[in-house]
Amino acid sequence: MSRTVYVNGDYLPEEEAKISIFDRGFLMADGVYEVTSVLGGKLIDFDGHAKRLERSLKELDMAAPVTMDELLAIHRELVAKNAIVDGAVYLQVTRGSAGDRDFAFPDPEKVPSSLVLFTQSKPGMAYDPKVQKGISVISIDDIRWGRRDIKTVQLLYPSMGKMMAKAAGADDAWMVEDGMVTEGTSNNAYIVKGGKIITRALSNDILHGITRAAVLRFAREAQMEVEERSFSIDEAKDADEAFITSASTFVMPVVKIDGAAVGEGKPGRVALRLREIYLDESCKAGI
Repeated sequence: MSRTVYVNGDYLPEEEAKISIFDRGFLMADGVYEVTSVLGGKLIDFDGHAKRLERSLKELDMAAPVTMDELLAIHRELVAKNAIVDGAVYLQVTRGSAGDRDFAFPDPEKVPSSLVLFTQSKPGMAYDPKVQKGISVISIDDIRWGRRDIKTVQLLYPSMGKMMAKAAGADDAWMVEDGMVTEGTSNNAYIVKGGKIITRALSNDILHGITRAAVLRFAREAQMEVEERSFSIDEAKDADEAFITSASTFVMPVVKIDGAAVGEGKPGRVALRLREIYLDESCKAGI
């Protein structure tokens, strides 16, 4: 049975879903996206994702195709139509199609933004077996554009980073700029030293992670010390723990960086406790 997807106002079987070959998301990567996790049939951190979407659209001067209330209703309808218990809802907004290719933006009064959503079913995603052993990462140069705070569909280099990691026998890559870690290919990066959680401060250099915001809030509420600053790969290798956060992995321990074990080479106490708190609190707050 195929999925039901959403394309510009219509709910369709995925086989019937189509967009124009002139859509600027296809031709120019002129679009933004969000991924909202679903646990127990509930949307996790939807409000945070909606607000970040609004910010991304504003930064690119792109019109919102629907209101955020309408977007929530579409999410819920797709979750119901596809019987998603655990998984994700992917949404993408592009500047639409003006019927031809042009570097100049089309007039938003004449060319509406395009909106596409689909679901992914991931049973048991909160119980990923990788958590018990942790993941490994390699370091790569960060050569992306300068506005990483906007969640655009320009994901070629992060995809290349994933493949570099795979070729090296690792799970993911941490990107490094001017000697300091920016973030993972699709996640925010952290280390723990002396019980202190250290992660790069928000700026145009990194994505303002929704899971990041929630995890740091929960950490502070649990009386954990948080320091938002840059750190190097060498400092990360010398840390007691390391981990990543994202909407799909929640909190995932990192146990090896460029082949070197982090701490004891196994998931650390802080990362595991943060994952436990995040899942518990987020599921209770899900909508």
